[in-house]
Amino acid sequence: MFRPGRWIMHMDMDAFFASIEQLDDPSLRGRPVVVGGEHRGVVSTCSYEARRYGIRSAMPVSEARRRCPHAVYLRPRMRRYAEMSALVRETIGRFSPKVEMASVDEAYLDATGLERLFGPVEDMGRRLKAAVREATGGLTCSVGIAPVKFLAKIASEQRKPDGLFLLAPEDVPAFLAALPVTAVPGVGRHFSAELARMGIKTCGDVARYGEEFWSRRYGKAGAVLWARARGDDPREVVPWTPPKSESSEVTLDEDTADREVLRTWLLRHAERVGASLRRQGLAGRTVTLKIKYADFHQITRQVTLEHRTASTESIYETACGLLDALELEGRVRLVGVGVSGFEAGGPVQLSLMPEKVVEGKEEERRGRLDKAVDALRSRYGGRAVMRGRLFEGRSEADRAMAQTQEDRAEGRRIREKSRACAKDEERR
Repeated sequence: MFRPGRWIMHMDMDAFFASIEQLDDPSLRGRPVVVGGEHRGVVSTCSYEARRYGIRSAMPVSEARRRCPHAVYLRPRMRRYAEMSALVRETIGRFSPKVEMASVDEAYLDATGLERLFGPVEDMGRRLKAAVREATGGLTCSVGIAPVKFLAKIASEQRKPDGLFLLAPEDVPAFLAALPVTAVPGVGRHFSAELARMGIKTCGDVARYGEEFWSRRYGKAGAVLWARARGDDPREVVPWTPPKSESSEVTLDEDTADREVLRTWLLRHAERVGASLRRQGLAGRTVTLKIKYADFHQITRQVTLEHRTASTESIYETACGLLDALELEGRVRLVGVGVSGFEAGGPVQLSLMPEKVVEGKEEERRGRLDKAVDALRSRYGGRAVMRGRLFEGRSEADRAMAQTQEDRAEGRRIREKSRACAKDEERR
């Protein structure tokens, strides 16, 4: 069933965002800490002290406050979290040539055949944990080790926080027999409810039926469930998966129908998306505008360009064109911009809406401007340079509020990437 000698390791940082806050501010240690948005946001993560009150990720902050009003509630500091994530990634990269970052705070490592370098795989796991703690100044992680990916991920949850769990091949059958189907990646709330109606609660229950039964009843999802219930998972550790899109969005503190306010946010999103694309050496043809109204009704509008672009100004103009063509149905709660279509080849220049074409020289000028701005921000910090349209006529209070919302937007962007990685993993 398992490839002889194959070991997959899953490293999961413990309450990552909240732990960083407790690390940076020792007065928070031992206290319930919740990191997330304000009155309209959700919990990004929380400390283990807060989890005792039933607080969990993705819970509305209002509900978290009801459950634990005396907790410390903090806005996300995404730049700090990204900095620590990069440090963790660099550290674990010293242990295996095959590392797959599944999200900002978790990763898979292929530990197959590394015994000569690090000793038994369990010792390697302990050394990795110690290296992460030392590199980060005290942050802990939990490590799961198993013959396949999905079991390694489940194993890392067994002894949190700061735990290590090794699932040997000979122990897999008994482990799976008692494993709830809800622990299998891809089995969500609706699927698990359907399985419960059939009396299927564990992987052992799934194994009572053959592959043909599950495939006939649930198609590909049923076939995958049957395979996982037997411990089958042929997926390899993939060091890098090309991104399919890049996006940025924000939930506004106040609903608005003011198009100038929305345009300002489109520019902020275009800056964020464009800068990220350029860092990754990407350019896309499809620009998407996302609008969510006060009643939570959500729409998207998109246009596919003749050529790829990573230009902030070009992304912004395209998004504004989509907004101008849209008849707002009411006050807007959320606005976002995305770019996709990263196919290789072709010049990186722009043809916008049919009636608005950017000439090659203008696109080149925009590229030089973006390059200069990126260089200044890289050297002096992300706030070293600001476009006049984002600065003129604004009070310090306005700018502080905008920065608060930008931080929340960055948090959502990272969480979206994490969820996208998880969905990709389930599909594979």
